[in-house]
Amino acid sequence: MNRRFSDFSLKEKFFLLFSTGFFCGYFPFASGTFASFIAIIIYFIIPGIEEPLINFLAVTIFFIVGIFSSNFSEKIYGFDPPEIVIDEITGMWLTMLFIPKTLFLSSIGFVLFRFFDIIKPYPAKQFQNLKGGIGIMLDDIVAGFYSNLILHLLLVIYPEIKVL
Repeated sequence: MNRRFSDFSLKEKFFLLFSTGFFCGYFPFASGTFASFIAIIIYFIIPGIEEPLINFLAVTIFFIVGIFSSNFSEKIYGFDPPEIVIDEITGMWLTMLFIPKTLFLSSIGFVLFRFFDIIKPYPAKQFQNLKGGIGIMLDDIVAGFYSNLILHLLLVIYPEIKVL
């Protein structure tokens, strides 16, 4: 970034703050993993976020605002930079949609999400190649969707894991 943070307009500061996951993206290594971990911590400390409507609204709002803020931030940092982590936060919350709020299931969800975010199965890889905020956000939405799907399958096959 060639400009100082203080040189940006209020809207631009908000976009930078939001897209970097409130500066989680500046973690010195594995910023996406760090942001995913912070997303799970937030999921655990905010009462009611596991409620399907609240979780769905959070994912939807973060997805939409994430597109715009990531689009702006990509112009500052370059194509799909590690500083932009709002996509990981949104994808992690999508992973937990309609899943019981337990440490065990959240841990499995975290591992699954990181796995799918790293390997980028179809169509995540294709979405990641899109420029701008839509490409940044969509590959993690796919990773979150696949992770959520596997968690639901695990709950059907092993219903007793709801209480672990």
